[in-house]
Amino acid sequence: MTLLDGILLAFLIICAVSVSVTRNLLESIIIYMGFSIIMSIIWLTLEAPDLAITEAAVGAGVTGLLFLATLKKIHAIKAEGDKNKEDKPDEK
Repeated sequence: MTLLDGILLAFLIICAVSVSVTRNLLESIIIYMGFSIIMSIIWLTLEAPDLAITEAAVGAGVTGLLFLATLKKIHAIKAEGDKNKEDKPDEK
């Protein structure tokens, strides 16, 4: 095992543990997308470029966007305008 493989494996384990520990859903999705990118780099080092491209496209791309859209749909992520409305209460 080379030094690069060891570093990638360590980052992979750190990402897996931090996704489980993180309470913020948006942070969890971003860490999951990082996990997929690291996994695609590992596939490249194993000389499997087809799996690397699939992992990057599906794992970090499509799945990440679907998770973000779901959080937006269930109102776990507030729009920029919504944050300003919450900060300033209505003056009546």
